[in-house]
Amino acid sequence: MGRPLDHIILSRTDSIGDVMLTLPSAGLLKERHPGARITFIGRRYTQPVLSRCVHVDESIALEDLLDVGDAGAISRLAALRASAIVHVFPERRMAAWAKHAGIGLRIGTSHRWWHWLTCNERISLTRRRSDLHEAQLNAKLLAPLGITGVPALGELAALSGFSPPRPEASIAALLRPDRINVVLHPLSKGSAVEWGLDRYAALIMALDPQRHHAIVTGTAAEAERYRAALPLSLGHVTDAGGRCDLHQLIALIGASQAMVAASTGPLHIAAACGITAIGLFADVRPIHPGRWGPIGARAHPLVARQPQDSRDAKALIHAITPQQVLALLPR
Repeated sequence: MGRPLDHIILSRTDSIGDVMLTLPSAGLLKERHPGARITFIGRRYTQPVLSRCVHVDESIALEDLLDVGDAGAISRLAALRASAIVHVFPERRMAAWAKHAGIGLRIGTSHRWWHWLTCNERISLTRRRSDLHEAQLNAKLLAPLGITGVPALGELAALSGFSPPRPEASIAALLRPDRINVVLHPLSKGSAVEWGLDRYAALIMALDPQRHHAIVTGTAAEAERYRAALPLSLGHVTDAGGRCDLHQLIALIGASQAMVAASTGPLHIAAACGITAIGLFADVRPIHPGRWGPIGARAHPLVARQPQDSRDAKALIHAITPQQVLALLPR
């Protein structure tokens, strides 16, 4: 680019997994513009994730901008004196605020009509029908910032800049240092198709108690759902449901050796932490692992071993066997 870029805003105001797959874009920007400051606007509950990314210099919660109203949000964005903003997730009010704040370069997809009124760089980007991974699609929005081409997933994984905190004493107590600690996250608050509590129960029963230690995680509400279905009283199982906030969960995942989950934020956290991240997927659009699989050196997106005639996502993910998961656990 012909002009220097000293401050760039990335706006991704949806879920944890989406934010995790946007962090490599921050890494790409730091690589291309090493002197630039990166501000990331996300949801309030994703702030612990953003605090663990070395590429993010400042994070702002969307809710904090909503709380001060349109004039206050515009004033706060203007005070950042940003050179550019990338609307990775289309948010109509954010796009309007950025324009009124006088941010010079405003980038968004051309497939949102309001971006034709608020953005001066529009990228033709269709996510649902694309063969690219979500992290690669995010990177395509960086073309006006001098980043062209489609980075390989290995390159993007290496650029996440994410690291977990050291677990505090209460979290360290959940781990077994003499076992392979396997985090099981059986339920999902998002759009992920779940494997089924009966499958997780079978997996727990199939683990070797002399080698494996299963740690079951989830919110307090999710724990109420899974406690009646899983064999949590077994000696090689710890129920951590409702006992971790997001910061603590990141620490727990980072200190473990493996994680098993559907397409959830914690799965992408595990992949970025560098542990064995086994993702359970249905091979159907738009939720297939080619689009949403975890990226990392030890990431394993898993689908049913045999092709299925059904295109029903639940039937496909249920066809994954506990034995397939066991085969991918660390030895």
